[in-house]
Amino acid sequence: MEIQKIDYKNIYYPPGGILLWILILLELLTFGIALVVLAVSSRENPEAYHQARMMLNTNYGAINTLFLLTSGFFMATSMHQLKKGKYDQSAFYIKWAILGGLLFLSLKSLEYSEKIAHGLTLGHNTFFNFYWLLTGFHVIHVLVGLVILTSMYFSIKKKREKVLIEDAEAGATFWHMCDLIWLLLFPMLYLVF
Repeated sequence: MEIQKIDYKNIYYPPGGILLWILILLELLTFGIALVVLAVSSRENPEAYHQARMMLNTNYGAINTLFLLTSGFFMATSMHQLKKGKYDQSAFYIKWAILGGLLFLSLKSLEYSEKIAHGLTLGHNTFFNFYWLLTGFHVIHVLVGLVILTSMYFSIKKKREKVLIEDAEAGATFWHMCDLIWLLLFPMLYLVF
């Protein structure tokens, strides 16, 4: 079983490929612009934003941060094992990364259901418009990331000879982007206002 070797010193080949990094840059730019607009918008009525933010459960946000960061750690460990040719260990750690993503989605679903039950839906006020759009868009990224991780798991587990490091790196990089986006959203939505 031979794993494709990549020249990691080549600046034109960052982990996951240059096109993925362009996508990540665009995603971060999109979320960043939305967060700047949120911050500027909050200046019009800071008390209303503060009152709305107080309706969020900071514990849920903190626990979800822990879920995603732990999942990211397992993803990085999986990649490390894959590069060493330790397929079983790599698959083992990807399962844990997937579990972290599933736990994130489970807790986010609970949070969403509580917000809906209290009438804090899209259209409730400007803060909750931002909350639903930003977290909803992030949830879509996590769902896509879980599909990618699941595909990676089966590729490593059942088709070891076809595993390419660059494909696995692309999946891992996308998953880490989900972590990074959440690390921007969590403080801005749950802590700042």
